Amino acid sequence: MNRRTLVAAATAVQLGLVGVAVWSPLSARLTGEEYRLAVEPVDPIDPFRGAYVTLGYPGLADVLPDSGSLTGPVFVPLEEAGDVWEGRRAVEDRPGSGPYLRCESEGWRVRCGIESFFASQDRARELEQQLRDGAVARIKVDGRGNAAIVAVEPGPAR
Repeated sequence: MNRRTLVAAATAVQLGLVGVAVWSPLSARLTGEEYRLAVEPVDPIDPFRGAYVTLGYPGLADVLPDSGSLTGPVFVPLEEAGDVWEGRRAVEDRPGSGPYLRCESEGWRVRCGIESFFASQDRARELEQQLRDGAVARIKVDGRGNAAIVAVEPGPAR
């Protein structure tokens, strides 16, 4: 193989890996249905990490069985609760109907890919206050349960 072919092959492999890495949130953004979930700050904006905040979802806080026996991929069905949607008990098998989130369980917590939100420095200051006053996250969820945050907006005051 000549040098050009090797460089082209390495570039193609790297582009393919980037595509795989962003496919789930991209699929959710392009093909997903929109849902609103109540959200609260878990980690304040850290000046060393930039305009980044870790979000918690009160409706997703208790989706694991008490035993913590579920690890690996789990599915969290979503149920309408007034103006927002909430997560219900996590299950190992993909639900047959209704919206759900595809998540990873570590036995004691669930990660669904919607825990981090990035914003400009100016928007981050606004966002910090909104989260204290009550906010909702607009997320999109595709047919396989992949989710992505579209926006964080003011919600009902707590």
